[in-house]
Amino acid sequence: MTTQPVTVQLPPAESLTPERLRAWSWHRQGLDGSLAGCTAEQVFARAGWARSVGGANPYLTLFARAGIRRAQADADVLAHRILELPTARGCTYVLGRDDFAWALRLGHDPAEAGFKVVGRLGVERGEIALLEEQVLHTLTEAGTPLDPRQLKDELGDSVRNLGEEGKKKGATTTLPTALGILQADGRIRRVPAGGRLDQQRYAYAPWGLRPSELSDEEIRAELIRRYLGWTGGATFKQSQWFTGFTVAQSKSALADVGAMEVPTAAGTGGGRLWMLPDDVDLLAAFEEPAEEQIQLLAGSDSLVLLRRNAAELLAEEDQDKAALGSLALQADLPDHPILDRGRIIGLWQYDPARERIAAWVFGVSTPAVARRIAEVEAWIKEDLADFRAYSLDSPASRQKRIDALLASTTATGDR
Repeated sequence: MTTQPVTVQLPPAESLTPERLRAWSWHRQGLDGSLAGCTAEQVFARAGWARSVGGANPYLTLFARAGIRRAQADADVLAHRILELPTARGCTYVLGRDDFAWALRLGHDPAEAGFKVVGRLGVERGEIALLEEQVLHTLTEAGTPLDPRQLKDELGDSVRNLGEEGKKKGATTTLPTALGILQADGRIRRVPAGGRLDQQRYAYAPWGLRPSELSDEEIRAELIRRYLGWTGGATFKQSQWFTGFTVAQSKSALADVGAMEVPTAAGTGGGRLWMLPDDVDLLAAFEEPAEEQIQLLAGSDSLVLLRRNAAELLAEEDQDKAALGSLALQADLPDHPILDRGRIIGLWQYDPARERIAAWVFGVSTPAVARRIAEVEAWIKEDLADFRAYSLDSPASRQKRIDALLASTTATGDR
């Protein structure tokens, strides 16, 4: 069967300015209010999977886009409507149940790569396979989730200690390798301690997820389709960073989804974006919002993390601020961003000692900015008590950044 080529009129490159593309990505991420009232599954399907790393980003992802509170998010985890799973590049993301099976397949090769480390320490594949079965049997017999320490106690000598050499290579015992492969296969799942996503303490339970019937090529095409939809368009290198695909795999996946290379105006950083045909048409008709749309997001929010393009989210006049240091040259932000229609207009951290947000707004803080800061501040106090960027992010570890933000605010008189 032959398909007729799709005719799409590319928008003029000069019309795709940094300002327009920032607003477009903002819209595609559902940060303009278009996801209000959606479920957590719908948010992750539209805006992208939420990077977790033991931080509060998944919660703020849902709150910023759909007003979903922590209690509802935790209930969705308990009901398996959303879960934190290892997927692209072996990294963990929170995603909706429709994606569980095929997304897990993306994390299978990274999990198997963990065996190469213990293999160099003299561990045979059969030993790991046997340990996998013993872990499954132990979890099934227990009838309740077990954490790694409990599993190790139950399994006894079946878990081999790899000594000092293993410690140097990041593999103290054989248990993490077996757990990683079991998770990637969907045979066990992690259960967050206390039911909360903003920490990295887990127990494990049997799962038995039905494997995806998609081929590897179909799964790669599906991820590229989702990724381009989430971002509204990305450069080839940006797509490679997120997916972990080789050049050949990336080219094949882009061709499979009919992606188009779209030239952009000078000063947009990437120069050319790969986009889905339908999005090219939508972008041509897209109108940038005239009114302020203020959001406080995590530094690992999908808007920033999917393309790691912090510099492109800064207006030209903000990139040379002395207090920003080398922010415009960094792929990842040192603090959490305050944004207006896709443009970073300030930075923030939560100060639990004072139960307030320390914020530096680059220009004059408008009533809309002050109102949103107050709303997020109240949400953190009521739902989270603190806002960690990652599991080891403590109030003490971020105090230097809090002080720097407050000093910048005082120096510029912004707030």
